[in-house]
Amino acid sequence: MLAVREFEAVAEQLLDPVYYDYIAGGSRDEVTVRANEEGFARLSLLPRVLRGSAERDLSVTLFGAKSSMPVLISPTAFHRLVCAEGEIATARAAARADTVMIASMASTVAVGEVAAAARAAAPDGDPTLWFQLYLQPDLDDTTALIARATAAGCRALVVTVDSPVLGANERNSRNHFHDLPPGMACENLRNLRGDEPGNVRQIAMSPELSWDHIDWLREHTKLPVLLKGVLHPEDARIAVSHGVDGLLLSNHGGRQLDTVPATIDLLPEFVAAVDGSVPVLLDGGVRRGTDVVKALALGAAAVGVGRPIVWGLATAGEDGAARVLELLREELDHTVALCGARGLADLTPDLVRPAAGSRW
Repeated sequence: MLAVREFEAVAEQLLDPVYYDYIAGGSRDEVTVRANEEGFARLSLLPRVLRGSAERDLSVTLFGAKSSMPVLISPTAFHRLVCAEGEIATARAAARADTVMIASMASTVAVGEVAAAARAAAPDGDPTLWFQLYLQPDLDDTTALIARATAAGCRALVVTVDSPVLGANERNSRNHFHDLPPGMACENLRNLRGDEPGNVRQIAMSPELSWDHIDWLREHTKLPVLLKGVLHPEDARIAVSHGVDGLLLSNHGGRQLDTVPATIDLLPEFVAAVDGSVPVLLDGGVRRGTDVVKALALGAAAVGVGRPIVWGLATAGEDGAARVLELLREELDHTVALCGARGLADLTPDLVRPAAGSRW
């Protein structure tokens, strides 16, 4: 396949329609799902010329770990719905690409097994794995999850904060899809407590979570802490004041509150609010190397992709996910060259303009 978007069409043909809808769908009218991709289309690239460089360095260092490119795997749940190996295949693909995988708390493979698969596939045996965490109202459960992620070798915690309640996915309601099929479970929540052998606890959403919980988390881990799902610039400033190490600008792929803006539209103001104090990453709607360049030029340190990885898994397992990553790498390098950039440091805001008829 020659483009990332092509994987979705193939995956739709291969998957149970209920599972396809679960992955493709978003909240309510899915306005934000569409807006994420449309936001990139509303921006144009204005290249520079005659800057002279035969090769381009695409690598990036995030929280002390080097990635071969600024394209990461954002957390998505339930990979075994589309591929028998599930997150093991995803981890191998990320390791082969020498990039970061953010392992989902709602993984159908336990984080320890995911980490072991990544280590076995990484050329140097030292892959970079982060762990996505929903803070649980019972802090003992959160402590146990942090311990598991740390023991597995995860190098950062990515805390999702945009889910005080579960988003309203009408596709799932129409399909009566409210639980995993027999034989699958959120394995990171199995045996979470010593007095519940074999039990798999449910992920709890809580509207009572507050900034005090972020302070508590900072006291209970030495790992870098990123917040995923902060959208308002004022919340970005508050997050920095509470000592977070990074922010992942994300609207949950349009799966939580519908009609929030595309993340790329929010990026300039968000970056200005943080003012260089912590790295800002972005996900939502990234499908082309040109999308990656636009985000980096507007101040993102890296971007994440979610659904495209799942479509790759559904199409060809580990090799499909790896192909998605390599397509984005090839397109990123090609776009950087055509923009007259010698590397990522040359991707500056002056390269991006609103498309004709659009407003900034």
